[in-house]
Amino acid sequence: MELLSDPKVWLSFLTLAVLEIVLGIDNIIFLSILVDRLPSGRRRSARFLGLAFAMVTRIALLYSITWMATLRTTLFTVLGNEISGRDLILFSGGLFLMVKSPLEIRGMLSGKEANRKPGGLNSFWLIILQIGIIDIVFSLDSVFTAVGLSKHIEVMVAAIIASVLVMMVVSSAVSGFIERYPTIKVLALASLVLVGAALIAQALDMEIPNGYLYFAMAFSAAVEWINIRLRRRIKA
Repeated sequence: MELLSDPKVWLSFLTLAVLEIVLGIDNIIFLSILVDRLPSGRRRSARFLGLAFAMVTRIALLYSITWMATLRTTLFTVLGNEISGRDLILFSGGLFLMVKSPLEIRGMLSGKEANRKPGGLNSFWLIILQIGIIDIVFSLDSVFTAVGLSKHIEVMVAAIIASVLVMMVVSSAVSGFIERYPTIKVLALASLVLVGAALIAQALDMEIPNGYLYFAMAFSAAVEWINIRLRRRIKA
């Protein structure tokens, strides 16, 4: 009850919730593209379970903050660069996105995407697992930021739960929009390539400000919105 009556606690809760939602945009895009592989009847449950799994992983990371602190300790050195466990996770996640996204675009161009069959990496539970794993990469630094912004773990957990609930509501609309406009899907995949490159750069201690990435994505989305309106007018 003392926490509920403290304005600073509410301020930190709102700040953390907004931060988690903003940082979760990449995860929503990735989730929408993966879930699109499933039959239409299973996509809603896949989105719900994927985000629920992502929420569990974030809370687990939050409670394992002591172990996460050791991820910043140097494991070995390569060409004068100190490599930590955090760097390896970021590098692996970035490489995964930079390989997977172009493969998805290639599948769209070749027409293989429409002929995909369930099974392998397209199976229901493996898609849920991929969503959870990539969320760990996306949320790694946000967990450290959350710890710096709030001293109460209850507030951090509440912010994560609130942000995931918002993403559960938004993800359906995002998935539907991407499904209606294939060019938006290409744009989303290209944005994930940028995110992957930023993760790799971050792992190599070459920081790329998130503002640059968000500006590039917003500018590309604005151009694509103009193109969609132009195609509608030409068709009309």
